[in-house]
Amino acid sequence: MQQGELIPAGVFCEYHHAELSFIRGLHDSGLIGLTMQDGAVYLPSGELPELEKFIRLHYELSINPEGIEAIAHLLGRVNVLQEENRSLRNKLLRYESGQGPVEPGVEL
Repeated sequence: MQQGELIPAGVFCEYHHAELSFIRGLHDSGLIGLTMQDGAVYLPSGELPELEKFIRLHYELSINPEGIEAIAHLLGRVNVLQEENRSLRNKLLRYESGQGPVEPGVEL
C-alpha cells in the first residue's frame, strides 16, 4: 500500500471529533482495517466512507459498537440480497423476452 493511500488516524479523529479507542474497537470487531507504521496508526483511504458512517451512528445516534456491528452485518446482507434480486430480475426479463432460459453463470 502506498503512503498516499493512508490517512493518519490521529488526524482523522481530530477532524471528526472521534476517539482513537472507538476506531480501534471497530478494528477489533473486524469492521475496518488499520495499518501500523513506525508506531503510528493509519487508516486506508478506502475505509473512510464506511468509518464516517460508523462515526455518525455512534456519535450522532448514540449507537454502541455492538449495535454498529449488528447494523453493518444487516446492511451487508441487504446488499447481497439486492444484488441477488437484480440478477434474478435480469434472468427473468431475458426469459420473458423470448430468448429462452439463461445459462447458469451468465449475467445480462
